[in-house]
Amino acid sequence: MLREFGGKKTMTSYGQFCPIAKAMEVLDERWTLLVVREMLLGSTRFNELRRGVPKMSPALLSKRLRTLTRAGIVTRTPAGYSLTTCGAELVDVVTSLGIWGTRWIGELGEQDLDPHLLLWDLRRTVPVTAWPRTRTTVAIRFDDIPRAKDWWLVVTGDDADLCDYDPGFEVTVTVRTGLATLTRIWRGDLSWEAALRSGRVTLDGPEQARRALPTWIGQSTLAATPRP
Repeated sequence: MLREFGGKKTMTSYGQFCPIAKAMEVLDERWTLLVVREMLLGSTRFNELRRGVPKMSPALLSKRLRTLTRAGIVTRTPAGYSLTTCGAELVDVVTSLGIWGTRWIGELGEQDLDPHLLLWDLRRTVPVTAWPRTRTTVAIRFDDIPRAKDWWLVVTGDDADLCDYDPGFEVTVTVRTGLATLTRIWRGDLSWEAALRSGRVTLDGPEQARRALPTWIGQSTLAATPRP
């Protein structure tokens, strides 16, 4: 049965007055907080949101967006979707969950690895100010997966583009590695230095570009989280 939350219908009630229970009535459906995460990271259009949750069906994403809109967490605009004041206040909740997950849930299985999500996450947080001001292309090749193994990250000025096909630009440096390895680097479980030293990552290109590559790509915003 649906209930009222701030005058809007949301999820089945836990039947508790506890504020945590009341919040979870809105937020604990599968994928809901990940959709909020994507919006906090700047995604506003439906297709952008889909790229951040590639294993979520379009129909389910539409359903979750409708639920969040009814709950007053998301609003629909001509440009797409945006968080309301209420929704934007979830930033500390999502960040805290990310920190906790980084600290205490470090094991990854094969089902957790996704080149589309990894490269999309990398592209939207890449430190473009550390790159040359002229167009620079980094090719990334995963040597341990049969599909979606070749990617190109193109940075021009302050714009970063991600391609899963050869854009035809001269490649400045090529990264060869495994999907699990780059995922661990991005999460902060493995340093660029250790991965390069062990040969789990190899770089092809001019020495200056090879030296700069770890800075160009960087790591996720949660990578620096201290581990126990």
